[in-house]
Amino acid sequence: MARQYQRKQHLLNQINEMLATGMTQQEIADELGLTGYRPVHELLKRERKKKIPGVPKPKGRPRMRQLTTKEDYEREIAKLQMENKLLRDFLQSMERK
Repeated sequence: MARQYQRKQHLLNQINEMLATGMTQQEIADELGLTGYRPVHELLKRERKKKIPGVPKPKGRPRMRQLTTKEDYEREIAKLQMENKLLRDFLQSMERK
């Protein structure tokens, strides 16, 4: 199944010319018969994103933060101990255990 926005892709030059003449995005969408939620805006936003140079966003789950120094380990241990204490107190207040 083709992506829907590719049908609008060939209208990009015409849309840019209409914008240069001072038409609003809604007027352009009405004139070209485009439907959906802000079709001209979304098409232009996609085109701007394609032109941005840089590293693409990594896909998947982010890596865990690496602990390198002794201070990092101590901070992580203190954080985990605090979480354990908090959970233990919560279970006691709920009268479980």
